[in-house]
Amino acid sequence: MKIVVIDGQGGNIGRRIVEEIKAKKTGCEILAIGTNSTATALMMKGGADVGATGENPVVLASRDADVIIGPIGIILADSMYGEITPRMAEAIGASRARKILIPINKCVVVAGVDETMSISDYIKIAVDKI
Repeated sequence: MKIVVIDGQGGNIGRRIVEEIKAKKTGCEILAIGTNSTATALMMKGGADVGATGENPVVLASRDADVIIGPIGIILADSMYGEITPRMAEAIGASRARKILIPINKCVVVAGVDETMSISDYIKIAVDKI
């Protein structure tokens, strides 16, 4: 199973996702794609098998991923302070991969999200869905 973890900014959410996947799932290839080199490096420190940075790796990895996981902003063009390009959002949205998104209320408010839950709680729930 090819799991693509996408994150930007500082990469902390992506790193935590990678660590949680490594702790709970075996036999998975984890590809960490950062929108910047800092995010990629942090996800690699979290234990990702392969890392890449930028728009083209997102587009290419989205073609044959089994699962794409990351903060909800990865499907919104120009989110994450402009780090998610329209081409990235389109490639992720068009991918046949199962998309598992972590709600982050900075990008968008998702009705029904329990605001008392932490990001760590949502990451655990998301990884359990893989």
